Amino acid sequence: MKKFLFGAALLSLAFTPLFANGQQGGADGSGTTVVYWSMWNEAEPQGQVIAQAAEAFQKETGIKIDINFNGRDIRKTLQPALDAGETIDMFDEDIERVANTWGNYLLPLDSYVSKTYPSTEGKAYDTVINQTLLGLAKQLGKGSVKNIPYQPSTFVTMYNKDLFTQAGIKSAPKTWNEFLDACVKLKAAGVYGITVDDAYMAALFGYCMDRMVGMDATLAMVKNNDFSGPQVLEFGKLWENMAKQGYVSPKAASNIYPAGQVDEIAKGSAAMYLNGTWLPNEIKGNAPTMNWGSFAWPAIDSKGDGPNANNFGSQSFGINKNSKVADAAFQFIVYLTTGKWDGVLATESIGVPMGINTKWPAQLADAKAIVDSTTIRLPWAVGMEDNPDINAKIKTNFAKLILGQLTAQQFADEMKK
Repeated sequence: MKKFLFGAALLSLAFTPLFANGQQGGADGSGTTVVYWSMWNEAEPQGQVIAQAAEAFQKETGIKIDINFNGRDIRKTLQPALDAGETIDMFDEDIERVANTWGNYLLPLDSYVSKTYPSTEGKAYDTVINQTLLGLAKQLGKGSVKNIPYQPSTFVTMYNKDLFTQAGIKSAPKTWNEFLDACVKLKAAGVYGITVDDAYMAALFGYCMDRMVGMDATLAMVKNNDFSGPQVLEFGKLWENMAKQGYVSPKAASNIYPAGQVDEIAKGSAAMYLNGTWLPNEIKGNAPTMNWGSFAWPAIDSKGDGPNANNFGSQSFGINKNSKVADAAFQFIVYLTTGKWDGVLATESIGVPMGINTKWPAQLADAKAIVDSTTIRLPWAVGMEDNPDINAKIKTNFAKLILGQLTAQQFADEMKK
């Protein structure tokens, strides 16, 4: 299977405007306005950096970026506005949402990504950005690049390196036995091995299923709503033991997001959390000096996948197919995803950069090795959040399991219903 690679590129900021016929503004870009609907709030690190980049971009090119900060309400507001013919030249959101929900509004960008730009130092744009995410965009576009990824992320186990060191754990676990050994040592050091919030319980269950029986069999469980397989009982036994041994925080059963990450991970009462590369940014105000580490969820059974199977994704930019300033909009996308502003965005949001040579934030240094070795892309929660009823069933029964209100067998019986 093809090996996917992540990375990033530090490029120059010099830009020469490129314009298509019908583009507004002067030949040098002056007077052109790009209307950009953003998924960020202006107070978020991403929103602050993008606003700063837009100001710098206008000074360099004469092109104004008119930003409408929608926040996550863009999921409700964008399509009605597009349908009404409101002027919106570019927008951003999750890579799959942009491609699947708003795909009919997108301008194909293949001719744009194959060109060189001053900041790409003589190389085509599609050769200096993250190849994994570009490949995903092309896959979602059925062979055509219709949205440009940025702010890549991956779903991994985030952990407190200092707590590992204090407990005498010399390396991150790769197998379930190594994971249990780490939990033993953390307990001896007075720390719970792992916690979780309600928002990630289904993902934890899905990852365990994947490590037991593989992605296809796990997705089939959701598709057929069939949880009668022996892997469900095995999951129950693993986590019944985790609870009895005191390796999982009892608060995990009742944690409402973001209680686990704020009250336990940030405060150092629990060491590990199956979450994502966005976690350091989410709780940086609560744990500004956290020494972060990360590892892929460990292998459990030889019939399942190993640490080479992970979920990854990104936010992404789309350009409205009806935009009259598409060239200017794409130029701003290049500006944000290469060079100085790619690095600033990664640093300020503690996120993964898009260029292939840009330095990753120190908090995510371990994550780079994980995503570089990922060969199987798992869907979010390995499908366990696709069906709201299944998601709710997992949360209810997992909480009871780790509280000792259900045995492993009772957990399996409840999951069959």
